[in-house]
Amino acid sequence: MPQNGFVFIHGSWHDHHCWDAVASLLEADGFCGFAMDLPGAGPDAPRPACYDQRPLDRVSFASAPSPNANVTQAQRTEAVIDAVRWVNARTGGKAVIVGHSLGGLTVSPVAEAIPDEIAAAVYLTAYLLPHGMSAFDMAQRPSMATSITPTLLLADPKQIGARRLDPKSEDGAYRAKLREALYGDLTDAQFDAALQHLHPDEPLKPALTPSLMTPERFGKVRRCYVECREDRAIPIAAQREMIQLTDAAIGGRTEVHSMAGSHSPFYAHPAALSRILAEIARG
Repeated sequence: MPQNGFVFIHGSWHDHHCWDAVASLLEADGFCGFAMDLPGAGPDAPRPACYDQRPLDRVSFASAPSPNANVTQAQRTEAVIDAVRWVNARTGGKAVIVGHSLGGLTVSPVAEAIPDEIAAAVYLTAYLLPHGMSAFDMAQRPSMATSITPTLLLADPKQIGARRLDPKSEDGAYRAKLREALYGDLTDAQFDAALQHLHPDEPLKPALTPSLMTPERFGKVRRCYVECREDRAIPIAAQREMIQLTDAAIGGRTEVHSMAGSHSPFYAHPAALSRILAEIARG
């Protein structure tokens, strides 16, 4: 009997490993899941040469062009379409695509491109943007003013072609900000483990690409939002504003699921998150 599977899309600086616990729980519940590395991300993503030289040369790090600068949103969209079709071929059903944070920028164009091949588009404290808006545009809105993420950047994104941070930093103040922004409810051991799967350069071009969605295509897909109420990267006010803007622009209503906690519930609350995702998949 056909069953919906999952395609998991990580957010900025992350890779597929962030979904390990959630994917394992869902697989134990009988679901097929695929967690992928987007183009310009993952363990094999290129890094600036100076990143691995310690102590870090902050001047060089702030000016070295990113080797990921040419990665586009179109490349990411095509990669996820391929993953959706691979999962659907295995399950005989339709995929639930789950995007975390900046991964939401890929969920939307995939849903727009292949609406009949998708069971649900799920945004996990993610960028759900109405037609014509970019993540850069959203970042300028008052609801994003309390985000800690901009304070982590160690270079001018438009100069180097990426949003650059330092997951290897040994500076206590910087590590504290990084933890508060992304991992506010992790233990010390969990935080250290999470850092091992971050890369420094998130390509800028996807964040500058306007959202593409229409009522005729994207509007056909069930859309769900999992909000995280204590998020310091995408504040709850911004999460709810994006839902309101999209509902007003596209019609219908986004189904909202609410979680306590910070920006990365796949690490801090995998069981609770997997229950919500299983409920969505069973629809």
